[in-house]
Amino acid sequence: MKILLVYYSMYGHIHEMVKAAAEGAKSAGAEVVIKRVPETLTETGLAKMGALEAQKAQAGVPVCSPEDLAAADGIIFATPTRFGNMCAQMRQFLDSTGGLWLKGALVGKVGSVMTSSATQHGGQESTLLTFHTNLLHHGMVIAGLPYSFQGQMGVTELTGCSPYGASTIAGGQGERMPSANELAGARFQGRYVAQLAGKLAGLKLG
Repeated sequence: MKILLVYYSMYGHIHEMVKAAAEGAKSAGAEVVIKRVPETLTETGLAKMGALEAQKAQAGVPVCSPEDLAAADGIIFATPTRFGNMCAQMRQFLDSTGGLWLKGALVGKVGSVMTSSATQHGGQESTLLTFHTNLLHHGMVIAGLPYSFQGQMGVTELTGCSPYGASTIAGGQGERMPSANELAGARFQGRYVAQLAGKLAGLKLG
């Protein structure tokens, strides 16, 4: 059972969530691969945005290709929010998967999404839901973050996570890294995706 985590993380917040989701998938016995989508900004542009150091810290993570998606049993995508939608880097990567769509290469695979935003109401849920549209076009089986993850029910702390997927709140200056509860949500989602992928792989359909 192979779970692929595909992400973009400008300042490192999503990268931390992805690592937690990987722990969750591994706890279910899955083989886990983490890859990042290609960067579209220049080094100069990243430096102006204060993201160069965070990008250098992720330099050892291999870059994903569309073919990597076809080789996985389940895929967790993770992207920061950009005006209530996915970031441009992730959008460009998904736009390169037309060949997979033509072949139906992702039909029946489990797909799931995580995100981040600067503020508590900065478009997390719309990003997750609009991302799901892409998975449906590929014929994927969508997995969210069930309410059995009790961490999304609390009201005593500022936190991300919803039934559509795990999420984190980064702060207006990126000053807030994922909380223990948000990381727990990512771990839960990783394990859940691996468990669903395993069950689907075991089905004998005639």
